[in-house]
Amino acid sequence: MSSNITKKLTGKVAVVTGASKGIGAGIAKHLAAEGASVVVNYSSSKAGADAVVAEITAVGGKAVAVQGDVSKKAEIDRLFAETGKTYGKVDILINNAGVYEFGPLEAITEEHFHKQFNLNVLGLLLTTQKAVENFAPTGGSIVNISSVVGVNPLPGASVYSASKAAVDGITKSLAKELAAKKIRVNSINPGMVETEGVHAAGFIGTDFQKHLVTQTPLGRLGQPNDIAKAVAFFASDDSGWVTGETLLVSGGLL
Repeated sequence: MSSNITKKLTGKVAVVTGASKGIGAGIAKHLAAEGASVVVNYSSSKAGADAVVAEITAVGGKAVAVQGDVSKKAEIDRLFAETGKTYGKVDILINNAGVYEFGPLEAITEEHFHKQFNLNVLGLLLTTQKAVENFAPTGGSIVNISSVVGVNPLPGASVYSASKAAVDGITKSLAKELAAKKIRVNSINPGMVETEGVHAAGFIGTDFQKHLVTQTPLGRLGQPNDIAKAVAFFASDDSGWVTGETLLVSGGLL
């Protein structure tokens, strides 16, 4: 029996920023499985993005990899120009690209601040601006990947937590501003998700990880697909009357 009946995103084009690995890769693969044609954006990891595209196309999905540092306007413009050339339109934007650096108050520098705010906040705004220019008059859906620390900041992560609180504020503001254009804006606030980045940062197996799991009612770390399923809800018509929401996807961790 054809699975097209149940695919939520057939005929839609989705741009996923920072999709070469981790949560972004999980989102790209899941949206493709739901029928979307996906633009797998990456900043530096071409091999990672190509691998995500290969995985999608191997099972009959549609995807292309497009390089672009979304903290830079010229590269955002190119990302959407390439999307237009390939697919002729865009319906969905997933603002997933982000960076985190932790450090106590005394270690905060201008560079530490701007590195995170330029991508997590300014980059997200500029990418959204360009997506809105490219959406059809029928509207679109924007999903911002925020973090549980936007609502419950961590010690030693004041700048990162502030950047994600800003994302939640932007989500609510733009939801009201863009509603007249039939554009919905929502954010997902993940708890700790087991990704390549989390492994590389050395969190797995630490006391910090064990403590987080004990504080998480569902008793485990998240997986990229846990986040991707929630993103697909916001990207699809299933959430057609939902905008301005921030959804905690954190296993109950608050």
